[in-house]
Amino acid sequence: MMGVYTQYFQKSKVFLYPLLKLKKGIAFVPEQTYIAWDKLYSPDDMKLMCLYNAESSTKYLSFETRYLKSHPLLEAYFQIDENKHVYVFDMSEYKYDHKAFVKGKYSKFSLRSKDIIKEFFGTVGNISDYVVSFLRPDEYHELYADALGVDLDLIKNVYELCSPPDLEKETIFENIPQEIEIFGNNSISLDKF
Repeated sequence: MMGVYTQYFQKSKVFLYPLLKLKKGIAFVPEQTYIAWDKLYSPDDMKLMCLYNAESSTKYLSFETRYLKSHPLLEAYFQIDENKHVYVFDMSEYKYDHKAFVKGKYSKFSLRSKDIIKEFFGTVGNISDYVVSFLRPDEYHELYADALGVDLDLIKNVYELCSPPDLEKETIFENIPQEIEIFGNNSISLDKF
């Protein structure tokens, strides 16, 4: 690890997106991920919204069919405009981890989820090192205390080495799809696909 990473990054993309078990390096990745949708879903709803900005090409449609629309956690899909797609995944299978995520307690994730996240990022490289330090902070407290020039006890008291998610940055601010405004959230069915 080169040093302490201090910039904000989209926490849901690091800690929740890997739980979808989509392989790293597949043809399309979300432009961004979110845990809330303004005036539609709150963080308590345990959803993960993946925003893709892609032309509806044959390649994208094939990817979408194979990986997204057939995903067991997919709850809803919305096309926001010609190239903007939002897929809503139900993360209640990871209820414990989702609650820990919202509180910024990444070290409290289940062992199963930690393994999935670590596998997603691999074992080599700075990103992998950072992610492991966020999931197992007690093994890195001394390194962080030295890097930040603070007392080791301070780091141990804080315990977590990664800041909690910024819930505003983790909220998508797109217009609510018209079908939800008309029929309400409960009427959306995957049978429409």
